[in-house]
Amino acid sequence: MSGAGGITTARRDTAAGDIPVDTPRLPAREAAESELSKPMYHENDPNFLQRALNQFWDWVAGVFDAAAGAAPGGPAGLAVLVVIVIGLAAALWWRLGTPQRSSRSADALFDSDGPRSAAQHRSAAETHAAALRWTEAVQERMRAIVRSLEERALLDPRPGRTADEAAAEAGRALPEHAARLRAAARSFDDVTYGGRTADQPTYLSLQTLDLELDEAKPLLPGTSRGATG
Repeated sequence: MSGAGGITTARRDTAAGDIPVDTPRLPAREAAESELSKPMYHENDPNFLQRALNQFWDWVAGVFDAAAGAAPGGPAGLAVLVVIVIGLAAALWWRLGTPQRSSRSADALFDSDGPRSAAQHRSAAETHAAALRWTEAVQERMRAIVRSLEERALLDPRPGRTADEAAAEAGRALPEHAARLRAAARSFDDVTYGGRTADQPTYLSLQTLDLELDEAKPLLPGTSRGATG
């Protein structure tokens, strides 16, 4: 019995010696991370800027993919919508011109280089017109109109007044010319702030209005329009 028992014990010892020993996981992972952190494995990795650009373009691609999926007709429909939006933006830019006004003070009718008389503004307008500088001629003629109304006490002199404000106030005293005053102010705004270029007919229209306003009789407060004739 003892012999048999000894043989059994030896077999158990031998079997136990054949069981493989597991390597602990944490040291193995740390060893792998240490190995992979060596510079030789990262020589061709993208830098920070490249990674940021890649992420940005991935985001843009995702946005377009989502838009293409939602747009009628898929990618082709999205392309048509983009073209339409660009066309509308170009049309608005052409219609409104380059924005140049940054504040209300920039809309003032007169420059800040000191007051000039209506006669001086008319002379400057005629000089510009003779040189075919229609934009400057229109600006000076509009200033002559407003200054003349101030000199006749039909408008109170007020720094910072805009062409639109002057036209609205003058239109109440000269109602028969109110529409043309508003049109003149609009022409002034278009060439001064809207990036437009004036032409000869526009200037001649303001010149005629200026001459007619000099002869016009104002509507006095408390007087009906029919009583001014």
